[in-house]
Amino acid sequence: MIRYYNAYAMIYKHYNLLRYGVDFCYIIYMKTMNKFCKHFYICVIGLSILFTSSCFGQSSSEARASSFQYMKKLNQVFDFVQQNYVDELDPKILYEGAIKGLLDSIGDPYTLYLDPDYMRDLNDTTTGNFGGVGLSISKPTESTPEKPAYVEVSSPIDDTPGARAGIHAGDYIIAIDGLPTPEMTMNEVLTHLRGEVGTPVTVTILRGANMRFDVKLVRALIEVPTAKYGMIEGTKIGYCRLIEFTPETPNRLQDAMDLFQKNGYTSMIIDLRDNPGGLITSVVDVADKFIDSGLIVSTKSRLAFENQEYKASPEKTTVKKNLPVIVLINQGSASASEILSGALKDYHMAYLVGQKTYGKGSVQQVIPLSDVDGMKLTMARYYTPTDVNIDKIGIPPDYEIKNIEEMTKEEEEAYTNLIQSNIITETVEKTPNMKESDIALAAKVIAKTYPIEERLIRRLIRIQVQRTQNSPLYDLDYDLQLAKAIEIIQNNDFNDLMRKTKTLKELQESALADETTDNK
Repeated sequence: MIRYYNAYAMIYKHYNLLRYGVDFCYIIYMKTMNKFCKHFYICVIGLSILFTSSCFGQSSSEARASSFQYMKKLNQVFDFVQQNYVDELDPKILYEGAIKGLLDSIGDPYTLYLDPDYMRDLNDTTTGNFGGVGLSISKPTESTPEKPAYVEVSSPIDDTPGARAGIHAGDYIIAIDGLPTPEMTMNEVLTHLRGEVGTPVTVTILRGANMRFDVKLVRALIEVPTAKYGMIEGTKIGYCRLIEFTPETPNRLQDAMDLFQKNGYTSMIIDLRDNPGGLITSVVDVADKFIDSGLIVSTKSRLAFENQEYKASPEKTTVKKNLPVIVLINQGSASASEILSGALKDYHMAYLVGQKTYGKGSVQQVIPLSDVDGMKLTMARYYTPTDVNIDKIGIPPDYEIKNIEEMTKEEEEAYTNLIQSNIITETVEKTPNMKESDIALAAKVIAKTYPIEERLIRRLIRIQVQRTQNSPLYDLDYDLQLAKAIEIIQNNDFNDLMRKTKTLKELQESALADETTDNK
């Protein structure tokens, strides 16, 4: 539902909701306010009344009076500073600083002021046409010596410079072109990462506790992909990787299932790894293909109009009952990805393999404040069918397996030295059109100098080989999680396996019981 807010009339109307975002945002458009920035007093008081009265319902007269006093004092400080500071000040700077400070004071990394550059970047993201490196990122608002506010990679976007360079979900960007990121704002980070297509940018990566290395990326036109699919060779298993939840994702998933049907599939793997989320309407339609009745997801807030339930309908269900389904997840699976995996888990319809998900169960609204700036505000939390919110917790897999185990200090040093060397590039350049046998042989040679697992070296060589190609659908030599999913489907009584899984509510209750026992 698009909600139109009018800060002057202090009213809001309810329309169809459009929800978008890499971080599962609601998009809200505000009616044009031609005079919005001309007077700070109107701006602040209008917003104050809007959010304390219209949005939050009937608050007490004492609370309204207190809010008014605070806003009056803020307006007095604004006027006094502007009129008495030693140098003449641009009111725009004071306005932006006041709103930014107000939102930053909440301490929520997803609630922030969107200045004109950030809003432009956000618009670029929604259209998918911008020069960038293809990384979905997040950043804490506060940096301390003990915990620097590094930029965290939530997930790399498939077939982009970041993904092809082997950057992983969970990596930290500690510098961009030599400039440390802890003291940068999110907008400054985006400004440095984005730019003209074809231009280079170097990011310094921190992986684990000690591995630090530079990665040179060449900016490319970033277009938001949707899905990749095909049959697992030599099996009757259909494999579909959902890259992001866009309006086209349900259709692409149906295309995948139609292809699987033609090939006589008997089971399916849905890959949500490094899927940062997307449209709630999209993920609900995807879940509806599996779930024929009941709740898919609900949103809850102290605001009545944010409390919504999304339910399944049998006419939209296309997956046959009792079909063995495995969902692959990892720490890059966030937001809408967690809605789908959580719903299928709660209904015992899918077996989860991989690693715990990111844990983003909050809902943001992007609210334009004028034609050029805006704010993003957390307005609600979402809940799975068994009424569990996974914010900052994540969803655990039914079978946990990592693609890369923790390295020893010596392995970390060897891996860092390998990344920083040019040997992978030189090896690929010396042997054009490398085959798997060539890659395996090269990895053995390189491992003698850099003693790390040959599987990881083969992966790095493949990435270099595929820099000028589309990525293959899967890589079973490297992908232990996918290989395990195939093994589980082929070697187990799947229905018996599913009966032993727990819903998220049962897992939550079990964890609370264990905690109570430990405290006795």
